[in-house]
Amino acid sequence: MSAPTNDDYEDLILSCRYGDIDDVRSFVDKFGAEAAASARDENGNTVFHMVSANGHDDILTYLLPLIPSTLLSQPNNSKSTPLHWAATNKHLSIVQKLASAQPALIDIKNGAGRTPLGEAELVEWDEGAQWMVGAMEIKEDDIKEGVTDEVVEDEDKETKH
Repeated sequence: MSAPTNDDYEDLILSCRYGDIDDVRSFVDKFGAEAAASARDENGNTVFHMVSANGHDDILTYLLPLIPSTLLSQPNNSKSTPLHWAATNKHLSIVQKLASAQPALIDIKNGAGRTPLGEAELVEWDEGAQWMVGAMEIKEDDIKEGVTDEVVEDEDKETKH
């Protein structure tokens, strides 16, 4: 296999951005999955960032088994993962596939200090936020003994937590 040029990498990133699965397949056939995994744009975005931000489910489905899942947690220059971008742009099927492939992605904070769940809440995307809350892995260590979510009313009828 020959090595891709900078133009080849740029074309791959653009194909992922605009949803051209035929060009993505051609790149992988010609240069291999490892070359696709190493592609970055000037902002550090990977092929997964581009397909996730733009909702290209078909390309994500094609690339997931070919490219190491460690690339899913690879941040761009703004420290955002592909899951942050999928949440920001309200792509539920992408969020579901990414989080299913690597559940810990839900807990990663970006450069703004927000998790993908925080990004979903910021753009008022209730459906995605609810799905992520349901998918979160809550460990016993995360639950503090004696702390409850019960609401109690005192004698003055003030609601307290």
